[in-house]
Amino acid sequence: MVTIKDIAKAASVSVTTVSRALNGYDDVNEGTRLKIKTIADQLGYSPNMAARSLISKKTKTLGLLLSNVTRDSSKDNIAFEVLCGINDRSGELDYDLVLFSTTPQKQRVKSYKTLCQERGVDGVIIMGIRLDDPYLKEIVSSDIPCVLIDITLEGPNVGYVTSDNTKGALHAVTHLLESGHRHIAMINGHTQADVTLLRLEGYRLALENYGIPFDESLVFNGLFSEQGGKEAAQQMMSSHPEVTAIFCASDLMAFGAMQGVKEAGKSVPEDISIIGYDNIDLTAYCTPALTTVNQHKYELGTNAAQILIDLLEKQQAIHHVMLPSELIKRDSVRTL
Repeated sequence: MVTIKDIAKAASVSVTTVSRALNGYDDVNEGTRLKIKTIADQLGYSPNMAARSLISKKTKTLGLLLSNVTRDSSKDNIAFEVLCGINDRSGELDYDLVLFSTTPQKQRVKSYKTLCQERGVDGVIIMGIRLDDPYLKEIVSSDIPCVLIDITLEGPNVGYVTSDNTKGALHAVTHLLESGHRHIAMINGHTQADVTLLRLEGYRLALENYGIPFDESLVFNGLFSEQGGKEAAQQMMSSHPEVTAIFCASDLMAFGAMQGVKEAGKSVPEDISIIGYDNIDLTAYCTPALTTVNQHKYELGTNAAQILIDLLEKQQAIHHVMLPSELIKRDSVRTL
């Protein structure tokens, strides 16, 4: 195995010079640096990352912690696109990425802080955990740098990246109102998600702008699942037959709602208009194609990785990013 001593001997320089040249220190002559790197490549030198981490106390490794990832969410490509963004940006900045998932069962045995320490990551990106997660507060207040996706908490070692969920929901419901709908229901996710509260606020603001009082009985819990969306739509049609449109806080719930409407002998959008949220790939190919709110999912990932690396490298950069969201108009909304 080639070592820096071998490179130093071949280049007729000291081991210290080789080390500083390969690690990018600016006190090494550029000609000498080029010579050392050329010899290192010729000899097939590969740095010992374990030894380097012992010296620097850093592993150059980021953790991505996903909570409760299951096959049931396979239609939802959000996590995959975010992961691609994180992986690409961390790789560009010479960081490795370790993916580890957790479940409520695992959390009772090990906290997030313990998981991060065991995996030896310098910092962690967290996605998909609930606001009432007992370990969320622990890791946010710990000395482990972390970035939260779609949870707008702050702290000395904490950053976050999210979409403008309130404005996205506002645009969606306003589109329904502009299309003539006045009886609009909402199928929301569970109450322990930050985006649930923010998208509900956008729904309320849109109604308020049109002088329509908020009716809590028109908001149903779909648990961010396809089955939950279907059951919520069926409950809504039974208890509120006057409703002509539904805003769903996720595309999966919108797919379920469309199925619920179909099974009730009605059709979208002729009887009930539906709007989703997220713009996952399948929304363009279902029948009818689903009007939805687009999130920049890949950019959520790239920004999360950038923020975390800035935190690790003590960069004076913006550690809180809110990305825009846009309404994608397709065929699932009818003008009255």
